[in-house]
Amino acid sequence: MTTIHPSPLLRQALLADAATSAAFGLLALLAAGPLSPLLGLPEMLLRVSGGILLPFAALLSVLALRQQVSRPLVWAIVIANAVWAADSILLLVSEWVAPTSAGYAFVIAQALVVLMYAEFQYVGLRRSEATAA
Repeated sequence: MTTIHPSPLLRQALLADAATSAAFGLLALLAAGPLSPLLGLPEMLLRVSGGILLPFAALLSVLALRQQVSRPLVWAIVIANAVWAADSILLLVSEWVAPTSAGYAFVIAQALVVLMYAEFQYVGLRRSEATAA
């Protein structure tokens, strides 16, 4: 397995992503009921999203604080973020949900933020130094 010493940019991108993921995960789990009609998104979708984001945030936090991390695992995170952003847009154009204007704005904004994290993580990964096996 290829390991790297994470660059400062990669650490910061992972920590920022972890903080945002944890905050949204908690909000989605604890306030899915009131958020659902406001956003026009199914309550269960919000709860499941929150349930996915909390362990993801924990993983990001652990990785950000380690001296060495697995390059393939960081690549998986970059790809997962890109897929999350693409799926968010797909959700809006699929007509599987009927979001309100606030829901459209929220989904698009979070997709752009997640895509930004993927970009920062990608650049940070490229700036990281490989470690000897």
